[in-house]
Amino acid sequence: MPPRYLVSGGLPLHGTVRPAGNKNAALPAIAASLLADGPVELANIPRIRDVDAMLALLADLGASVSWTGPNTVTLDARAARPKALDPELCTQIRASILFAGPLLARFGAVTLPPPGGDVIGRRRVDTHFLALERLGATLEVGDTYRLETSGLQGAEVFLDEPSVTGTENALMAAVLARGRTVLRNAAAEPHVQDVARLLVAMGAKIEGIGTNSYVIEGGESLHGTQYTIGPDHIEIASFIGLAAVTNSHLVIDEVRPDDLRSTLLGFDRLGVRPRLDGTQLIVDAGQERRIRPDLGGHVPKLEDGPWPAFPADAMSIALVTATQCEGMVLLFEKMFESRLFFVDKLIGMGARIVLCDPHRAVVSGPAALRGGPVDSPDIRAGMAMLLAALAAEGQSVIHNIGQIERGYERIDERLRALGADIQRVE
Repeated sequence: MPPRYLVSGGLPLHGTVRPAGNKNAALPAIAASLLADGPVELANIPRIRDVDAMLALLADLGASVSWTGPNTVTLDARAARPKALDPELCTQIRASILFAGPLLARFGAVTLPPPGGDVIGRRRVDTHFLALERLGATLEVGDTYRLETSGLQGAEVFLDEPSVTGTENALMAAVLARGRTVLRNAAAEPHVQDVARLLVAMGAKIEGIGTNSYVIEGGESLHGTQYTIGPDHIEIASFIGLAAVTNSHLVIDEVRPDDLRSTLLGFDRLGVRPRLDGTQLIVDAGQERRIRPDLGGHVPKLEDGPWPAFPADAMSIALVTATQCEGMVLLFEKMFESRLFFVDKLIGMGARIVLCDPHRAVVSGPAALRGGPVDSPDIRAGMAMLLAALAAEGQSVIHNIGQIERGYERIDERLRALGADIQRVE
């Protein structure tokens, strides 16, 4: 039988927890090491399955990969060679597509199998290729994607959607393209900012970091560097939800306050109001947990969107949190049409939720949750189900925990350190 979690819920937690490094910054940072003519040392890298898969892809290209600390990895891609990415490894991780920009910029060609990853709805790759075509690439589509160029040139690039990984691929290609690139309608999430700052540390010239418009002066060779990945703001949101649903006092240490504005606004609407103290975020026990209605007493709406809106990856956590809050709220997931399909598992645990359509769910709380057997359908829904199990009375068995462990480092150990009754059974 595959590994699973046995969780006994209903216990209050207490203590301090430190968020891991941002997974979605670590993955493109690994790909970006292909652009450097020297070693790149990345610190605060989470030791998770997705990172392992990305490093395996880099090593398969001929790069040197060595862990030099518990969460520090040194990458030297000078010996990398042009070859098709391993199809088996690519099925394990959607971020394999992040090799497109660096390999194209460095070698002039790249062959990519279709990427894998979470099944949370249709996830387009068109934006990546449209941007790379604007920079001078040609695309052939068959069983694989084949990109070639006789030399990338800077260009005006308007992305057809503010795709996070599409923006990162365009940035990584543009820094080696000759001339100026202006990248508009770009993503600006904290992990995109991390990738841009890493490229700057490698010698790239990028203006507009943190906005939806970047100006890149490309064509210069890049050098090795040392860079520390920022804290994962989605993991921070998960710990806020954990404290709320278990009515616990938790201190979340070493946060980046500027990354949390929209997240804190969203939880405030649910009656969960952490307080910032420097780089600590403190969630007190006894939160109000009363959903704040809109003016006139109307049912409020919590919706996600591109940065700086409420993060799409935090919607599953917000939904579970809402089941433990008094009142009614409409959650509107705009980004992925299958992300909310895990709510039937919550309903089976006793939650009062009406799934209106693939994008909208109405939650009425609070509801007493009861333990039971559940599956983990994707990274974020899996973490949401783990939160529900910790809030529920009785024992839960969570299957398919590999999905959770793709994105959360040693989560069972870290929860036990806070007082949770959770066991990982092989």
